[in-house]
Amino acid sequence: MKQPVNVTLRDVARAAGVSVRTVSNVVAGSGRVAEATRARVEAAVQQLGYQPNRVARTLRTGRVDMIGLALPELTVPYFSELTAIVIDEARQNGLTVLVEQTEGRPDRERALLGSETGGPLVAGLILSPLTITPEEVATAASGLPVVLLGERESAQRLDHVAVDNVAAAEVATRHLIERGCHKIAVIGYEDDPRLRTAHLRAHGFERAMQQAGMTPDPAFLPRVTAFHRADGAEAMRYLLAQPERPDAVFCFSDLLALGAIHAAREARVRVPQDVLIVGFDDIEDGRYNFPTLTTIRPDKHEIAKLAVRTLVERIGGTPGKPREYIAPFSLEIRESSTNLRRFSRRSRRAD
Repeated sequence: MKQPVNVTLRDVARAAGVSVRTVSNVVAGSGRVAEATRARVEAAVQQLGYQPNRVARTLRTGRVDMIGLALPELTVPYFSELTAIVIDEARQNGLTVLVEQTEGRPDRERALLGSETGGPLVAGLILSPLTITPEEVATAASGLPVVLLGERESAQRLDHVAVDNVAAAEVATRHLIERGCHKIAVIGYEDDPRLRTAHLRAHGFERAMQQAGMTPDPAFLPRVTAFHRADGAEAMRYLLAQPERPDAVFCFSDLLALGAIHAAREARVRVPQDVLIVGFDDIEDGRYNFPTLTTIRPDKHEIAKLAVRTLVERIGGTPGKPREYIAPFSLEIRESSTNLRRFSRRSRRAD
């Protein structure tokens, strides 16, 4: 028979013939309870289908088996794919993940560190801040274990997991140069200095161009306000309207690249015959696009593994200075740049 979902501690106590405190001790695994009494309570719990209230148990015992994960946009495939991997890694460590979307708003990012997500409901937080600095996070966290994700400089005061965006952008740009491209455009430049992803990837692009003795054409560096398909399409239409068109485009995200390919198709510009395109993130959509998308592949599994492992260690009281982990990346070469070679970087830790 299906039991009601609102069974309480009092119902279990009545069925087992014991006090509510005794039931609470059995459920929480605390206090001294005779074995015969414990068996009677456990039988009543199973018979009634009692489900402990996680919030009440947390506030009552102080024990937490939940961590938080806060990301800018869950609708962005890179973040949704990463979320699924973090949840799986956490499950393997006996943890549940509470997921929050910040929308890249500084007030939301700050609030999470002082709200229920950053309070007694979670033992620690994995956070990808888009606008507030690591120093602000460290100050607002107030002792809550926090591991930062995201493409920014060293967190210094907090544990941090990222990929080397400068090196990755260099590899992507060098790939296009080695394919014989001389008029390379970039979609992804942003003017907001707080958005470090764009600035780090721009630095890698510029460094590769300089090493090749090439100077980026200002007309080939359109600004965007976000890393979405529509932004990529709009920037590509601008590039195709120039007196001289680029022969390659490096996009700072796969969504930008997919938007660029769409705009090229609209203008009857062929990819890769007329223009080569490279993205960044290796989202699933890029693998099934036509043409399939050459892209920088951050190792999302390693990022999740390092973040969860580090947070678990900090929750357990592991001492030591903040750690910065550099996760591996690779260049996955597909039809949009028609090259079969692969470049890779091995995982390393920077202390």
